[in-house]
Amino acid sequence: MREEDLDWVVYHRIPETGGITAEDLVATTGFESGAVAASLERLERYLLVRRSGEMVHLLSLQESLIGCQCRCAKDNMPFVIENGIIRAKRSEE
Repeated sequence: MREEDLDWVVYHRIPETGGITAEDLVATTGFESGAVAASLERLERYLLVRRSGEMVHLLSLQESLIGCQCRCAKDNMPFVIENGIIRAKRSEE
């Protein structure tokens, strides 16, 4: 199975509200845990999901866009996002 197809199945098994564990994704998709873990890494890198401890959550469109802007303009942004919290950058003198 192509990575894109695997990612599509994994992504669509994550509930829109709440979250799911990687272990539950393995059970619901029937894929091996290594394949699901690799898929989650790609989905997180593509700013489609967020992992918080054991749970995987879908990112909203707004969260994805902010994450993309932060990634693309990392040095020029007046803030950083750390663990889902937006913080002003410290001014370095």
